[in-house]
Amino acid sequence: MTHSISPNELMIRRLKSIYTLSPEEAQAIEGLPVQVVSLESGQDIVRMGERPSQCCIVIDGFSCVYKLTSDGSRQIMAIHVPGDIPDIQSLHLGLMDFGLATLSPCTIGYIPHDELRRACEKLPRLTVALWRETLVDASIYRDWLLNIGQREAFPRVAHLICELMVRLKAVGLAEDLSFKFPITQMNLADASGITSVHMSRVYAALRADGLLEVDRAKIVVKDWERLKKVGDFEPSYLHFLNDVISSKSL
Repeated sequence: MTHSISPNELMIRRLKSIYTLSPEEAQAIEGLPVQVVSLESGQDIVRMGERPSQCCIVIDGFSCVYKLTSDGSRQIMAIHVPGDIPDIQSLHLGLMDFGLATLSPCTIGYIPHDELRRACEKLPRLTVALWRETLVDASIYRDWLLNIGQREAFPRVAHLICELMVRLKAVGLAEDLSFKFPITQMNLADASGITSVHMSRVYAALRADGLLEVDRAKIVVKDWERLKKVGDFEPSYLHFLNDVISSKSL
């Protein structure tokens, strides 16, 4: 998906979608050291209870924030796409209170906390940019809570697909009305708060209604305006600086 794009450039794209970076700030991000690793689907990136000395950027693939009940039931709390820094909180909180795992084969870049702190001390507006990234994450969490708590399964899944489309579009990784999505229905069910059987039925209904085409690795949106309406999707909670989700831009 993103092998031709450097992890630093992805981070710049992501932050520029929500904050105005100066050329000097973009250059500082470009100079951050990044250790790149490849992980298989279903691997932990960071485990709950760890105290990491680095944070990560998703370079390729999809990852998730999750928590487990005492009996091992999993709730996916967020899906992260290339350009995201899903554990940026570890820069200040230290102890991880959630797990971070891959949902597909992933390429992950690790950035040492000390290097990121030095860049922020030199250029204080970078701290503001990363704080804004954290606030946007919190905004997405609130919308996910509303989605799972108050919408039926059909609009719930439609809303999630709309969100992923525009987040990928913001970093240049959604083509027209399609995007690669190599995530199992079981994982998507865990993110939607429904069973995998129910998820299969929802997918079938979205196809039957002419809203989507779905295979194991790709989603094609057939009717964007109707999908937004079905999903009750209003994108202001993503806090993009520019309109990346208009019909014309898609």
